Amino acid sequence: MAVAIVDYGMGNLHSVSKAVERLGYASLVTADPGEILAADSVILPGVGAFGDAMEHLRECGMDVVVKAAAEAGQPLLGICLGMQLLFSSSQEHGDYKGLDILPGAVVRFAPRDGYKVPHMGWNKLGFRQPSSPLLNGLDEGHVYFVHSYHVHVDEESDLIADTDYGHPVTAVVGRNNVYGMQFHPEKSGELGIKLLGNFLKLTGERA
Repeated sequence: MAVAIVDYGMGNLHSVSKAVERLGYASLVTADPGEILAADSVILPGVGAFGDAMEHLRECGMDVVVKAAAEAGQPLLGICLGMQLLFSSSQEHGDYKGLDILPGAVVRFAPRDGYKVPHMGWNKLGFRQPSSPLLNGLDEGHVYFVHSYHVHVDEESDLIADTDYGHPVTAVVGRNNVYGMQFHPEKSGELGIKLLGNFLKLTGERA
């Protein structure tokens, strides 16, 4: 079973690819629409600014491809900035439209005494939908965050897990075949790898 990792010029492609392979799946780093749409599941990574990422996606046509994968029912996972791109809009350095696969907005952390921005460090996940297949067999634990913007989901049912950083912060989202993680699971210890593994199991269920 092949896992397509979308290459649009912004993302930790190597680390994600190696994590997928360690979990026993074939990974394919690609910008080829045919390869992505033929894959058993798709991962959209991301590092950097929202507006730049959306521009890169549009320039190489990956915005259309990622939305087509979601609509076709392929398991789709957005990681870090990749999760934010799944949503409707972002306020990062301006107002930008996202992929609009999930309804919600990306907003900057408001200044709070005792809480630095970017939010950087290990924070505990709080499971909001323990029945989600992404959380199957897992206990609440810590993962590693590095971000200055966070997602406000429009639909509470899309929130799978959050963390606390002076207020609840969206950490894991999901609807049908589309999922997102604000942290990098491949850099978040045992819990992160298990979360990624649970997503990849959806590949086998679909096959």
